Amino acid sequence: MTTSERPDDETLWRRAAGGDDDAFAEIYRRYSDRIYGYLFRRCASWSTAQDLTSVVFLEAWRRRREVSFDDGSVAGWLHGVAGNVLRTSNRSLRRHDAALRRLADPLHEPDPADDVASRVDDEARMAEVLRALATLPPDDVELVALTAWSGLSLTEIARLLDLPVGTVKSRLSRLRTRVRGLVAETPGAPDRHPSTTVRSTR
Repeated sequence: MTTSERPDDETLWRRAAGGDDDAFAEIYRRYSDRIYGYLFRRCASWSTAQDLTSVVFLEAWRRRREVSFDDGSVAGWLHGVAGNVLRTSNRSLRRHDAALRRLADPLHEPDPADDVASRVDDEARMAEVLRALATLPPDDVELVALTAWSGLSLTEIARLLDLPVGTVKSRLSRLRTRVRGLVAETPGAPDRHPSTTVRSTR
């Protein structure tokens, strides 16, 4: 199938809501890596990001009647779901703190299939970035995250945050000096989210 023949997200979502599991699986394939990378950069733990990515898509399926699209794309709405899932997780689990404690635990046995040294380094560097960003108000942290780490356009971010595009631009201009260098130091997203299949729940 060529790019021009690929159905847009809205078409796929209508098919998924009608019971087409393959259509929802295609949405997952399109966006799971982006959501995974975004969540990692918000929690500084690959394993937590993996768990939360699964929760995001299960929640997206549960709320499938509420979905909104920007020019046929579901990316902005999925990032909104991811933000809600992350806030709930942070309030209830605080798992990224436990992940950082495990770095110093000699009894912790990492997954031998992973490049452990690289993952630990990424988590430690990301934790440093998040500690620096924690000096900002929460709304500003969310704006920085969406701008630098989500792959969304300014228009999509403005719609997601329910702000005029001009307000987003002015807030980013104010923040630029404070966060310069921080986002440049953030680890890159993994090549692929570890789970490559998804099932919808009907």
